[in-house]
Amino acid sequence: MYKLGIDVGGTNTDAVLIDENLNVAAAIKNPTSGDIYEGIMGAVDAVLAESGVNPAEIGQAMLGTTQCTNAIVERKGLAPIAILRIGAPASVGIPPMVDWADDIASVAVDSAIIGGGFEYDGKRLADFDEAACRAFFEGVKGKVGAVAISCVFSGVRNDDELAAAQIAREVLGEDVHVSISSEIGSMGLVERENATILNAALHEVAKRFTEGFAKSLAERGIVNADVYLSQNDGTLMTIEHARQYPILTIACGPTNSIRGASYLSKMEDAIVIDVGGTTTDLGVLQSGFPRESGVAVTIGGVRTNFRMPDVISIGLGGGSIVREREDGRVTVGPDSVGYEITKHALVFGGDVMTATDIAVRLGMAEVGDPSKVAHIDEAFAEKALDAMRELVEEGIDMMKVSNDDIDAILVGGGCIILPTDLAGTAECVKPEHSGCANAIGSAISKVSGTYEALVDYDVTPREQALAAAREAAIEQAVEAGAIRETVEVIDSEDVPLQYYPGHTNRVKVKAAGDLAQ
Repeated sequence: MYKLGIDVGGTNTDAVLIDENLNVAAAIKNPTSGDIYEGIMGAVDAVLAESGVNPAEIGQAMLGTTQCTNAIVERKGLAPIAILRIGAPASVGIPPMVDWADDIASVAVDSAIIGGGFEYDGKRLADFDEAACRAFFEGVKGKVGAVAISCVFSGVRNDDELAAAQIAREVLGEDVHVSISSEIGSMGLVERENATILNAALHEVAKRFTEGFAKSLAERGIVNADVYLSQNDGTLMTIEHARQYPILTIACGPTNSIRGASYLSKMEDAIVIDVGGTTTDLGVLQSGFPRESGVAVTIGGVRTNFRMPDVISIGLGGGSIVREREDGRVTVGPDSVGYEITKHALVFGGDVMTATDIAVRLGMAEVGDPSKVAHIDEAFAEKALDAMRELVEEGIDMMKVSNDDIDAILVGGGCIILPTDLAGTAECVKPEHSGCANAIGSAISKVSGTYEALVDYDVTPREQALAAAREAAIEQAVEAGAIRETVEVIDSEDVPLQYYPGHTNRVKVKAAGDLAQ
């Protein structure tokens, strides 16, 4: 049986087939089109044609897609929702969506703040106002298909969120999509609530692309495959999980590349430099998985605090436009010809000088027709390369946690534009199949479980708390589809919270294992 991995990027949609020994049987790049499904299925057709594999022999299909990110950024396809916050009277001073732009805030049909919630130590802030909760949902019945529920300090206790979710289903029906903040975000009411609202608004987008992907595969004869979606911690989730938590697909592209880079290079700790057609993403590989961001992340102008990879993006890619300024400086990007590189770049007969043209002129890459860039002055090309090198080396410095040199892995279809002698790196490699590292990362990814809780070590001893957290994370990974014998803890931390009573710590453990065949 084979694994099919697909990753949708802004320039190309990559597809790979991995055999049962986890060897790459075929890998292709297909231009991403305005119709994302056209690009996806074009990639599937191409990789099947190249490999000659019988579609019925594909047992698993994994998709990493930008559709949820695009829906937020472009304000398209978001479903009308209702927002309920449990936290009156303490939280009424800052209403939901207080700092949202009007064009995206319009997804909310109605919102309310009702009594309930908890203090930071789990003590009740106010009684849960069940009558007000029921009245609010009665008021939006027939107007929305999804609700977002948040509560003050629900990370400590989510009793009121669960009660409100049950009432929502009673009033609105079992088919209503219910997003509760304790399952999505971390500490910080407003940012956690924002992430929950986005998750609820994305439910129709998720339903459409998951159903469409499964149907399209069946039309290609891929009828024996279990279908999974990539999530942004470098692991996989089922279609059902993706429909419940579509926000977890955001930024899965960079994490797929990080996982693929680790697999191809056999490195466990390094900086991954993923060069696409328009941008370059830099992330950190820790113990084979992407490093998680420790700060709030803004998505489409909305500030959130749910799990996101620690990634920075710079405006440099294979299609980045190269210019000479009046003062003699040579600049590269941030604008790009993107997925139309084969139409506009000089080496393909176009009339726009790109970073790829520079790489071909300097003999770094064999793409297109080198004779079409022979006229570029070598000194000019060297200046352009220096500009590209400087952009990436600054990014490397931003991601490092010390002055020591660190290993680096160059991947992505645009990595041909960069040299491997980058300042700040100990060893810099471009592994075989690096151009399709994102799709490979999607295909070979594991499934994970994460447990997070606030624990007072005066009540529960540290070792006991950590052991319980590890066991809970392992069980979550198994429930997600991992083979129990392969599950291992890949990240564990406990952070003291000085503003809490006693010796309260935020305990977080993540476990991952191989996907069951």
